[in-house]
Amino acid sequence: TALFLKDTLAVAASDAELQMKEKEKEKKAYAARLLEFFNGADTSGDGKITFSEFQEFVTDPRVRTYLMTLELDASETENLFTMLDDGDGSVTAEEFVEGAVRLKGVARSQDVVAMMHDSTRLHKKIDRMHASLLDLTKAHQV
Repeated sequence: TALFLKDTLAVAASDAELQMKEKEKEKKAYAARLLEFFNGADTSGDGKITFSEFQEFVTDPRVRTYLMTLELDASETENLFTMLDDGDGSVTAEEFVEGAVRLKGVARSQDVVAMMHDSTRLHKKIDRMHASLLDLTKAHQV
């Protein structure tokens, strides 16, 4: 039985490695399709997509369908752009690919949990700051 177990574990490890390689291959193919989308949306050719470029590009029904194949929701164009933008009003190819990958599948679920955790921590800090401010206000009133 020890030999059988050893062989079984070796096959399982090999299968896991094969699955990891396949996932990495799929991720690279997905990133390539995202980059293809980005290049189509970058009508100015400056390496960035502005909100107006993005909004205009996603009005095309074929583009909306393509976004659905990428598992991205084009129905809320502004929200999608805002999630990809780092705050400067435009989205680079890197921001687009990294952001879109994060919006897909398991990564999205993990991000939501992380954001909820961060939000809870921030809320507690704000409550402590509020209590400190109230204490300071009372101390100055006396």
